[in-house]
Amino acid sequence: MDKRLHSPNAIKEIMEKYGFKFSKSLGQNFLIDGNIIEKICDKSEITKEDGIIEVGPGIGALTQQLCEKAGKVVSVELDKTLIPILKDTLKDYDNFELVHGDILKVNINEIIEDRLKGLNVKVVANLPYYITTPIIMRLLEERLAIEKIVVMVQKEVAVRMKASPGNKDYGALSVAVQYYSKPEIIVNVPKNVFIPKPNVDSAVIMLDVYDKPQVNVKDEKTMFEIVRAAFGKRRKTILNALSSSSLRLEKDEINEILNKCNIDPKKRGEVLSIEDFANIANNIYSK
Repeated sequence: MDKRLHSPNAIKEIMEKYGFKFSKSLGQNFLIDGNIIEKICDKSEITKEDGIIEVGPGIGALTQQLCEKAGKVVSVELDKTLIPILKDTLKDYDNFELVHGDILKVNINEIIEDRLKGLNVKVVANLPYYITTPIIMRLLEERLAIEKIVVMVQKEVAVRMKASPGNKDYGALSVAVQYYSKPEIIVNVPKNVFIPKPNVDSAVIMLDVYDKPQVNVKDEKTMFEIVRAAFGKRRKTILNALSSSSLRLEKDEINEILNKCNIDPKKRGEVLSIEDFANIANNIYSK
């Protein structure tokens, strides 16, 4: 077998050996471009001091290079048909550990504290696109001891995460991701470097996770209620959006708060910065 697990020949051989078939429901698309795998690893700046959490390793193409560069790699795989394949393809790496489970349900903190103890933790993965946002938000919201997240996602999702106020792609996801981290798109990935070929192009995005958010927020729940309301109906002004939200404040109260924050009540949510949302939230919380 070709030792390069990203090669089409290796993938074909493994599929035939194990009778493996791609699962559409699990969003399985295997990367076959070694240059992109190398770029992911390089941009992740992986050393032997790092412990890597990988989500959805597939047959181990990215995992293989992660194991060669990192102190330890823990891969979480949901598809039970891939478990024996991974145990075979990565059997030569004693710094590899496989967890059979759902990344949205496994105890990530336990993985960090017990299996990656003493290492700098990074998440590096080619994420299943159908649950990209829930995975990323769980990694960020739980304030885990993770310093960097480098993941392949659908290109339009990466663009939304990176978007700035006033941009058509700017929305609730942009605010949430940028509240917890600094995003950077590091490489665009065309659909033709996957087997099977997906319907969309991809991008690798790097999130440098903040030790603490860059804005001071007294109550995060209040802020994200405001964010959801602001982007829930994009054509509404911020005044009308917040007036019809779960905040249960009268229109004149909201108008007063917006004026206090030097925010035009006629503006729409998509032009407000994270600092604006934090300012509104702090004034509402202090009432």
